[in-house]
Amino acid sequence: MNRYVGNLPPMPGVFPDYPAPVTRNSDSGTEIAMMRWGMPPPPRTGGPPVTNIRNTSSPHWRGWLKPENQCLVPPNSFAEYAPEPNPETKKKDVVWFAIHDDRPLTCFAGIWTEFKGDRGTKSKPIPGPHNVYGFLTTSQNAVNRSTRRPCRLSC
Repeated sequence: MNRYVGNLPPMPGVFPDYPAPVTRNSDSGTEIAMMRWGMPPPPRTGGPPVTNIRNTSSPHWRGWLKPENQCLVPPNSFAEYAPEPNPETKKKDVVWFAIHDDRPLTCFAGIWTEFKGDRGTKSKPIPGPHNVYGFLTTSQNAVNRSTRRPCRLSC
């Protein structure tokens, strides 16, 4: 394990297209690397980076499901927007989820790749290459009733 990366500062929130720590396998063993949240979208759809990958049978994702592109994303909580607007504010509230009230560290399964294009905003693009990642998620079921994507993480 590469354990010489130093201490990382607390991160009160991680948003799409922002860097966060991810654990992955490398040629020298397991390591923690900073990566941007959001995989390249399918070419014909364009659009923003994809934060959550649900349809792993899609040809677009198949090449990144190999062991060398697998990673773990270590949050202690995550947030989603409430399904309906708050009657008082008329805005959707942010709802936080954790495994337990103590917010122990957990991990999401993910995939990562190197993206050679620009990231960031149109007014302030950050030239590549960038290491990027996304979560592997599941279809809606009795345990996971939400079809919304997490809007941010807390690490």
